[in-house]
Amino acid sequence: MSALTDTFQRKFYYLRLSVTDICNFRCTYCLPDGYRPQKGREAFLSIDEITRVAQAFGQLGTTKIRLTGGEPSMRRDFSDIIAAIHQQPAIQQIAMTTNGYRLAKEAANWRAAGLTAVNVSLDSLDARQFYQITGQNKFTEVMAGIDASLEAGFPVVKINVVLMKHLTQQLPEFLAWIKYRPLQLRFIELMETGEGSDHFSKHHLSGKHLRHQLVEQGWQIVARSPEAGPAQIFSHPDYQGQIGLIMPYDKDFCDSCNRLRVSAVGKLHLCLFGDQGIELRDLLQADSQQSLLAARIQSSLLQKKQTHFLHQGMTGMARNLSYIGG
Repeated sequence: MSALTDTFQRKFYYLRLSVTDICNFRCTYCLPDGYRPQKGREAFLSIDEITRVAQAFGQLGTTKIRLTGGEPSMRRDFSDIIAAIHQQPAIQQIAMTTNGYRLAKEAANWRAAGLTAVNVSLDSLDARQFYQITGQNKFTEVMAGIDASLEAGFPVVKINVVLMKHLTQQLPEFLAWIKYRPLQLRFIELMETGEGSDHFSKHHLSGKHLRHQLVEQGWQIVARSPEAGPAQIFSHPDYQGQIGLIMPYDKDFCDSCNRLRVSAVGKLHLCLFGDQGIELRDLLQADSQQSLLAARIQSSLLQKKQTHFLHQGMTGMARNLSYIGG
């Protein structure tokens, strides 16, 4: 079936599916005070509900699902979630974004369950600074998890680094790290959320500066595949690794949007910085509702706006990036 298409002729092959908003890290740019459960919070999607989400999106042309959180591996049934989605023939790629704290123990198991790609958040190569950013003394475990992912045979292991002003000093160290490792190092511009305005004002750095620096050093942009994420990917003949830049404040960023989001409580979000979300959960209770579910997803795209309006300072309803999976 052809991909979901919005009124601006953008096609959506990629679903970011949050399975929990719980996280055990306290990153300064996301959950500086740690995870705080909301009063009256709904239960997270069950495996049966997740399976129906994957089936519906697969029938509508989705080929890639990324499992996010919070920290998705906080779910004890995370391997079973991967396996359930793996049973959907239309879904060709199952990725996850993780803080990496369980990777060393579970990478091989998740790979066997059907996971095809891993993104690991790692904002510093200095153990002390890692602790300052995350609030967790887990640097050694995360680094071991990255090695375990490579050993488990994942064809794609990406490292997510939030681009902040202090990182300009660490760029040479990051580049040296990927020179002989087949990692994709992705620098993600800090984004403003409802609870993070002060941190944003203090630490935001445009990716344009880094892009100019990379081009001057001989890095060249790589063609983007239809189901790829928003990163501009660069390669260099002297490096095994690659570099990606995700720049949501770039003026053309939304033109290539190809992803939708479903929260851990079953709401469809057309944009990370959109409002409220569209309820899907009432149609996730039985297989007999699949046609109604697909119709609601498809019709919802009529509401998708052309841009996220971040330039106007509109941060939408996202209190923090763990709320609907970043």
